[in-house]
Amino acid sequence: QVELVASGGGLVQAGGSLRLSCVGSGLTFSSYDMGWFRQAPGKEREFVARISSGGSTNYRDSVKGRFTISRDNAKNTVALQMNSLKLEDTGVYYCAVKFGLPDFVAAAYNHWGQGTQVTVSS
Repeated sequence: QVELVASGGGLVQAGGSLRLSCVGSGLTFSSYDMGWFRQAPGKEREFVARISSGGSTNYRDSVKGRFTISRDNAKNTVALQMNSLKLEDTGVYYCAVKFGLPDFVAAAYNHWGQGTQVTVSS
């Protein structure tokens, strides 16, 4: 069965950086587009970034220029480098496999990982 395990979250001050990783198993990782979503308390899960099987990327506007999504197919890993973190970046970050359209809709993804908490403090 498909399993995604996310890690790398933590507590960081505003302006700091974190690198999230998501390791996949049970699938031909290189064949799939992968995405990162986040969910803040009391809010809906929202799209953060997507990387296609070919390496093209897409980001939500609020993270463009600060976040970078990448993948290492040899290690079945998708990463999210987060720089210049802001208070509003706080939330649980999830990785998932994309199977549909569009990029920014959670319903277009499945096999969600367990999530990793990111907390940005002032």
